[in-house]
Amino acid sequence: MHTASDVTDVKKRPLDAIFQPKSVAVVGASRREEAVGHAVFRNMIMGGYKGIVYPVNPKAESILGVRCYPSVLQIPDEVEMAVLIVPASASVQSFRECIDKGVKAAMVISAGFKEIGGEGARLEKELARMSKEKGIPLVGPNCLGVINTDSGVSMNASFARSMPKAGNIAFISQSGALCTAVLDYAKGVNIGFSKFISMGNKASVTELELLEYLGQDEQTDVILMYLEDLQRPHDLIRACRNISGEAEFLKPILAIKSGRTMQGAKAASSHTGSLAGSDDVYTAVFTQAGILRVNSVNELFDYAKAFSARRYPFGNRTAIVTNAGGPGIMATDACVRYGSEMASLSDKTREELKKVLPPTASVINPVDVIGDAQHERYEAALKLVLKDKHVDGAIVILTPQAMTDIEEIAEVIGKVAQKSKKPVLACFMGIVDVSKGVTVLEKWKVPHYRFPESAARSMAAMARYAAWIGRPRTEIRQFPVDSEKARAVFLNARKESRKALTDFETMSLLSAYGFPTLPIELCKTPEQAAEAAKRIGYPVVMKINSPDILHKIDVGGVKLNLNSAKQVLKESGEMLSRISKKMPKANILGVTVQRMAEKGREVIFGIKRDPQFGPILMFGMGGTYVEVMKDVIFRLAPIRQLGAYNMIRAIKSYKILEGVRGEKPADFARLEECLERLSQLAVECPDIEELDINPLLVYEKGRGVVVLDARVLLTGAE
Repeated sequence: MHTASDVTDVKKRPLDAIFQPKSVAVVGASRREEAVGHAVFRNMIMGGYKGIVYPVNPKAESILGVRCYPSVLQIPDEVEMAVLIVPASASVQSFRECIDKGVKAAMVISAGFKEIGGEGARLEKELARMSKEKGIPLVGPNCLGVINTDSGVSMNASFARSMPKAGNIAFISQSGALCTAVLDYAKGVNIGFSKFISMGNKASVTELELLEYLGQDEQTDVILMYLEDLQRPHDLIRACRNISGEAEFLKPILAIKSGRTMQGAKAASSHTGSLAGSDDVYTAVFTQAGILRVNSVNELFDYAKAFSARRYPFGNRTAIVTNAGGPGIMATDACVRYGSEMASLSDKTREELKKVLPPTASVINPVDVIGDAQHERYEAALKLVLKDKHVDGAIVILTPQAMTDIEEIAEVIGKVAQKSKKPVLACFMGIVDVSKGVTVLEKWKVPHYRFPESAARSMAAMARYAAWIGRPRTEIRQFPVDSEKARAVFLNARKESRKALTDFETMSLLSAYGFPTLPIELCKTPEQAAEAAKRIGYPVVMKINSPDILHKIDVGGVKLNLNSAKQVLKESGEMLSRISKKMPKANILGVTVQRMAEKGREVIFGIKRDPQFGPILMFGMGGTYVEVMKDVIFRLAPIRQLGAYNMIRAIKSYKILEGVRGEKPADFARLEECLERLSQLAVECPDIEELDINPLLVYEKGRGVVVLDARVLLTGAE
């Protein structure tokens, strides 16, 4: 990390002027102690800022003994960054003056912008335009500010109550109010920060630019985020994959996303549309980006403590060393619940443990060193457990007994943990009696928790991250497709101003993209249907063919297991007559006759085009009850080979595809290929608003898959 004093010697980055400016003007600094402008200026002075700070206020001669300037333009020296704490109505003019002064970055702390709409939204839009036009990064508006604890900068350009402790964790938040609570919480549990950023309304600088900056920040090892929305999701995925999985110095990214809202009311015309709620899409983005999503601030900092130690397990096998049986069982249950495997200690390890532990001790994981254990017993047990090749990480639990030498135990845990390449998490249960021991653990940088469940959950999260880092790298495959055939399908539908493709067109489109489809013919009359059935071969299925009828079963538009021309002739005539009367305004093009498929396991594929995220893919168990079961997974297109592999294995019903009650495993290779083809279709065909393939029948390994039914809605349709 380069400090304010030596930053001129290196290539400057766009956000350097925000995080390590040589000089800052606080525009709107105030003498009133209750004012935000006073708090920001006071924090700059009292926080030990290493640069020069200039208060700007036309109504004050000095603030806190520092000469005040009536305008930023009247400051005689260079100003690198300006912090604006002025009414929203004056913000544009103030920013314009800062631009004229030559500032390299700005921060607008004031509220009254997009969050209130109307004139506020217009003012924010103008700030964003000016920022982009002049190439001046702007944080905010409506934010708490920015803090950099680097000793070479020591900048608290915020109205937080105090400067946080220095640490290796960076925190990005879209909520200023949450920032103040987080700072207070972190102070109470002795957590430090490298950078602390409140983004506010994100008129200019977003999480993407901040992540890219923090990815190169030498003071930052772990990045935490609180988000309410995302901008440029595909760019975010690329940036985060690099920061947390590909860069020379990897940094885990942990995030809370608020607003787990219900899906929009519009998406009622397809399974994919009705199931793709916004929260599912954010989960997909985080998964593809390698971001670990957490559910609470408490969980966020539990993970942050574990990750900041920068020791990750090579697998998910966890060992527990405890002086109390009950907490050991609680930890075991939690490990299993959160996805860890209880390590099976080797015979050699158990024999060695018997030599150093009393006869009443348990040498089967969890290792119970008994309530009267002193530090020697803990040290011996922990060393042996960590030495075992079947153990990937250890959790050490202590309950304070009358004879427990808590500080000495903490000391040996710290020494053993420091020498081990495997992660060690400590759980000293309680608050008062164990407090001195916790202080010792902090000295050794051993992550510590009050309860076993928190330690187990954090260990499991580290194992997931380590597995993601070590995942096989795959690419996005491109398959040869019949683009002309696909283009003709959309062109014909557009000529007729239709909102959906017909069954026949949908099958033609899927066939063009290499999906296995059954022989199908479009028939305008019952006689044509009977002849088509003879050519295709029995049994056949018959469906009404109309772009206005998407849910055919609901109107009696499907007939199965037709085994003769006579039967097809009769049923098709009755179907056309019945539905024409029932839906006189529907454009009925005839019926489709299609070969009946053998029974198979039913899955659903889907595409939903989102205005913000682009094409979203869906996969899950299919059939009639898909919206009831909701066992589906989402990803943003395009996906890699590994993405298709993981989508299939992420659903709860995956074991059905593996085979139950004597069934053979499904043809996973063909299923994965079809998901990749779906991804290519979604990217290359922007005419698709929504697509459902439901069901796609999956057969056993080597027998492939086949599309049974599908429908497509077009973009721009009312």
